[in-house]
Amino acid sequence: MRTAHIKDLYKFIFKSYDKPYLQEHINKIMELDSFLPYSSTFFCVTNTQELSFEYISKNYKACLGLDPNELKTKGMRYFWSRIHPDDVDAWLEALNGLMEYTLSEIPENKRKDANYTWNFRIKNADGVYVNIVQNTTPLVFDSTEKPIIGLAHYTVLSPNIKMEITASAKLLNDKQEYETIYFNNFSQKLLSEGISNRERDIIRLLVLNHTSKEISEKLNISSHTVDTHRRNILKKLNVSSTGELVGMLKTKQHWL
Repeated sequence: MRTAHIKDLYKFIFKSYDKPYLQEHINKIMELDSFLPYSSTFFCVTNTQELSFEYISKNYKACLGLDPNELKTKGMRYFWSRIHPDDVDAWLEALNGLMEYTLSEIPENKRKDANYTWNFRIKNADGVYVNIVQNTTPLVFDSTEKPIIGLAHYTVLSPNIKMEITASAKLLNDKQEYETIYFNNFSQKLLSEGISNRERDIIRLLVLNHTSKEISEKLNISSHTVDTHRRNILKKLNVSSTGELVGMLKTKQHWL
């Protein structure tokens, strides 16, 4: 996929007309960065409106061997050019899925408490595609409470690890603990054939350990209807129990 096409899709996902003020956030992050040890993790302040990196931590070069000044100058287009070509479509789909979920399911007053994770492969200075797990916390929102500025942590993992591209969203609960509210795998479509949209919704909630009663309340259907869907799902996928289905999805990361 050409970088220009990625730009169009990316900007559509994060479309906004606001120009937020960032200097206060960046100053605090620069202070923090000076005290952090070198490790396999680096972080950036990402600006989805300008397609730029407002700040790049010192560990970027240690992790990938790449020049942070080149990243700062060339911005996200340069970063995208280093993503594995086989990962680009799934990566964009993951970002779009997270944004759609945020705007439709997370109340505006709770979005500041959200946290997002996804992964992809990127080419380091040695020409090796290493795994990256990106965890982003929104810092600034536009006038419609759409997250547009984020503090992104990137963890670099061995290229020998086989990772499906997944995306998840977590939200702080009343105990100030992050609770997973969304998970999806965008690399494989194991369950795509013959599974209805309602059945997909139920499977996603099952993976998040919701009971039939909780699913019925979230989807505004009866518990009996949920149980009927569960039986049909097991039959269609030729698995013997919900536990087997959930275990397969979690351990093998097959998803919708």
